[in-house]
Order: sequence, then structure tokens, then C-alpha cells
Amino acid sequence: MICDAALLPLLNSSLPLAVAQMTTSTFWLLGVVVAVLAILLLTGRLLERRQSSMMNPALLQRFNHRVRVWLMMSAILVFAFLMDQFIRGVTVLLFGFVSFWALREFVTMTPTRRGDHRTLFWVFFIFTPLQYVLIALGPAYYGLYSIMIPVYGSLFIPARNALAGDSKRFLERTAKIQVGLLICVYSLSYAPAMLDLNLSSSRKVEWDGSPVSLLFFFILIAQIADVLQQAWNRFAGVHVIAKEINASRTWEGLLGSIVSTGAIGAALWWATPFEWYEAAVMSMIVAMMSSAGTMTLSAIKRDRGVTDTGTLVQGHAGLLDRIDNVCFAAPVFYHLTRYFFSV
Repeated sequence: MICDAALLPLLNSSLPLAVAQMTTSTFWLLGVVVAVLAILLLTGRLLERRQSSMMNPALLQRFNHRVRVWLMMSAILVFAFLMDQFIRGVTVLLFGFVSFWALREFVTMTPTRRGDHRTLFWVFFIFTPLQYVLIALGPAYYGLYSIMIPVYGSLFIPARNALAGDSKRFLERTAKIQVGLLICVYSLSYAPAMLDLNLSSSRKVEWDGSPVSLLFFFILIAQIADVLQQAWNRFAGVHVIAKEINASRTWEGLLGSIVSTGAIGAALWWATPFEWYEAAVMSMIVAMMSSAGTMTLSAIKRDRGVTDTGTLVQGHAGLLDRIDNVCFAAPVFYHLTRYFFSV
């Protein structure tokens, strides 16, 4: 009994705070998402077997690819969240790998010169891991990881490029590296940083839910906004936003996505520290930023004369093509939540 009493504090201290943070609402949200995706996957398989002439085979195949990728992404996130109960930083490590690969796709899509190679070494192997290490260390380092890349990284990159002695297209080359680091690493890193938020309601009543629920809610809303905008573009789109950038994105699709995403966010308010109307507003902001991310990446791809950022995800081109909306929405969602809904 004495031995058990001595081991009890040690056992309790070995489990991180995430153990207490995994609430019933978190598991309900994860379960609902995975169940819906499984039903969609089964429906797509049944439609494939029927081979109905009313359904476009290419469209159906793309739909099934998309659902499989979402199911895989959800399973990875669920695994990371569950493992985070025992190993601190698993979720941060997952996003760090995603950032690294997305940055690789960005640099491959926007070729650099030999003089940039040493700068890229610093970007890939110093700034990228350091950003996620600071986030993994906790909210005490917010003041550093919130400015490291946009301040110190942005100053270091042109200085290091200048030391290489190559002045040809210097400004263009430097800007490409800076934009890649800002979008793929800095912006995306705010997603796992949500796990460190000490949340409360807008009335400053401490929230007894889990930051894991908030992170999953954010990713879910960002992906839903992208799908809904494509659906609205197809069924109601008339006025194209910027034909030379993305001919399939319309104002009607954007408006429809914002409104319908807000409605879905309001329905899922129970998984967040928000009231239903606050969840609706936050979801609409995520929808707007998601569209901005997609349009920005489309402009970059048109400038470089490519259609996809890579071939990692079957049926979806590159990884960056799938997370561009998350990259743009994450810092805005994080800072709004931190300012209005943190203790």
C-alpha cells in the first residue's frame, strides 16, 4: 500500500494535461466526423458499382478520392489527439511534418537558383523545426514564435541570399522563399498552437471543454467551407471573381459558402467555447479566409504555369493544394479566439 501511494503521484505526473482535456464533446465530434465520412465512402463505392449513366464517372472518382483523403486525415488527427494523452507534442510534430512537406512542394513549384541553397537549408532545417519547437514548449513562448519568422526570418533570408553573391532576380528569389516560409510554416503552425489556449466563454466564464475539440472544429470548418464553395460554384455560380486566376470561383459560390458554413458552425457550437451565434461568425470568417488561401495559391500556380503543387495525395494533386485554406485561416482564427475567448 505504501508503494502504491508512492507510485501514484509519479503515475499522475506522467500523464499530460491532455488526459483531462479530452472531454465527451471531443469524442462525439471526432466520432460524428469519422462516421459521416465512412457513410460517404460507402455511398461512393455503391455508386461506382452501379455505374449509373446519370453520374459523371470522373466526378464520382474525384469525390471518392476526396472522401478517402479526408478519412485518412481524420484518422491521423484522431490518432495524434489520442496519443497526445501520453506523449506531449505528437500533434505538434504531425503539423511540423505537414509544414515541411508543404514547403518542399512550394519550393519545387517555384524553382530557385544555386545561390539560394544555403538559405533554403536554414529555412528547412532551422526556422521550420524551431517554430514548432517553440510551440511545443508552450504558451510561455508565444511572444517569440509569433514574431520569429515574420521578423527575424524575413530579415535573415535576404541577408543570407546576399552573402551568396548572386544578384540575378535577387528580389524575386528572396520574396519566393519568404512567402513559402510564411504560408507553409508560420501560418500553419497556429493550428497546433490552439492546443495551448486557456479558453473561456465571451462572458469570461472558464470553459470546461477541450482545446482538441476547438482544433478539430477549425479544421473541419475550413474543409467544409472549401467543399461548399465548390458546390455553390457548380449549382449557382455566375459571376467569376477573377477569371485569370481561378475560373471556377464565383461570388455566388463565396457568399453561399460563407452563409452555409456559418450555419454548420452554429450547429456545432457545443464543441467550442462559443455561443451558437459566435460559432457562426467564427465559421464565416474561416470560410472567407479559406477562400482567400485558395485564390492566393491559384494565383501562384498560374504565375508559375503549373496546375498542381505536387502528386503526394492521389486524386488531389499536392498536399499544399489541400491545406492552403487551413494555412490562411489558422492565424486569424487563433488570434480572434485568443483575444476574445481566452482566460
